[in-house]
Amino acid sequence: MSKSLAPNAMSGRVFRPAAERFHSQLDWLDSWHSFSFSSHYDPAWLGFGPLRVINDDTIAAGRGFGMHPHSDMEIITVLVEGQLHHRDSLGHAEVLRAGEVQCMSAGSGVRHSEVNGGSVPCRLLQIWIEPSSTGIAPAYEQKPYPIGKAWTALLDPLRADGAMAIHRPVRLWRAQPEAGDKLGLAIAAGSQGWIQLINGSGLADGQALQRGDGLGFGAGTLEAFRAGSSGADLLLFELG
Repeated sequence: MSKSLAPNAMSGRVFRPAAERFHSQLDWLDSWHSFSFSSHYDPAWLGFGPLRVINDDTIAAGRGFGMHPHSDMEIITVLVEGQLHHRDSLGHAEVLRAGEVQCMSAGSGVRHSEVNGGSVPCRLLQIWIEPSSTGIAPAYEQKPYPIGKAWTALLDPLRADGAMAIHRPVRLWRAQPEAGDKLGLAIAAGSQGWIQLINGSGLADGQALQRGDGLGFGAGTLEAFRAGSSGADLLLFELG
């Protein structure tokens, strides 16, 4: 397993500015990588706890990733705009639309493709999390989640409030607070947290965050997020 990025000893925080992420640009793909990915490698940015990948991808209409393999990774896709057509070696052929979340346990091995079958570009966040054990049976799940101003659970080990579960005790929430709205950031003792700004802006206990910024922290080191003047769309991870 690769080494996680350690929080700052003074603040208990790790700030990942959007502009300092790794960038991949093709004629059909604009991809920003919060952590080392593919040919982009920096030993200081190998991940945060079990969180290994946050890729913010914009894919041109009619283009995408052909069939390719994965194993021993929990892969979560949050569709932000547009649609994405998924096919895999398990027999699934699904369309993922804005507001939906896909969980794929690659486990002992799976092949899949991701193609934007729509007429406009699509934007997604693809997240990779290390499973608690390897060699498990591959699995697939997909659900829509209406997002409001408060936290909506996307992942929960016990599937609380309609959330999906992965093979790791990780919780994930999404919220779209309006300007000035305040959200608590309480996570379980002994866990690490990560905030990822999808859109908008805000303050996390004095730390300014903009679209694409990430912030890692330890339990009890951050109390609240307050949305900026244009509101915000953000993810909160509890990483066990």
